Amino acid sequence: MNVFAEGFAWIFDPAHWVGPGSIPQRLAEHLAVSGVVLVIAALIALPVGAVIGHTGRGREVAVLVSGGLRALPTLGVLTLFGLWIGIGLTAPILALVILAIPPLLAGAYAGFESVDRRTVDAARAMGMREIQIVGGVELPLGLPILVGGIRSASVQVIATATLAAYIADEGLGRYIFEGLKTRDYAEMLGGSILVIALALVVDGTFAVIQRLAVPKGVRATRSRELRSRPARPRAVTG
Repeated sequence: MNVFAEGFAWIFDPAHWVGPGSIPQRLAEHLAVSGVVLVIAALIALPVGAVIGHTGRGREVAVLVSGGLRALPTLGVLTLFGLWIGIGLTAPILALVILAIPPLLAGAYAGFESVDRRTVDAARAMGMREIQIVGGVELPLGLPILVGGIRSASVQVIATATLAAYIADEGLGRYIFEGLKTRDYAEMLGGSILVIALALVVDGTFAVIQRLAVPKGVRATRSRELRSRPARPRAVTG
């Protein structure tokens, strides 16, 4: 039997959907770990990115820090935290937070920077305070790019959260490590397919959210601009 067929057969085996270590349980664990990581990283990165994007200060430092964090190998960081902290979820959560911060930070400051400065100046001229400008002008207009950063971080975290099973019995990665250890390639491939499917579902969900995050006024303006563009002349064929 083809190895991919074996992987799908393993996934749809009813025995793997009930009891301890079942697919629903591992899926819930995977989502829980990924959710905790994203919340922690967002609490750190989004406010910092908003301040950088609003004030225009510290962008160079943010780029350097983001680049440095991106360069860190997640498995190596996880191993170091595991040796330092020990077995459990704390080490993989810390390692994954480091992975999630750069795209969240970049999405936040890029979203706020993308707002036309003339719009911000007009808001100030109307007497709006800085906090009102951030919440009422820059955040709504920069939200699509910010959601794009969250989307990128979510996919990266979900894909890499398989490493949580390296030092903790949690998540879909457990199937991959168990299959590798016992040479059960159907289980290993089945676990990989589940992670890929979950990442695609989350990516598609955030793609829809990102589209809906565009303010109605901006969507209407873009539609008018597209309608007002002159049609391209058709090429004359002889």
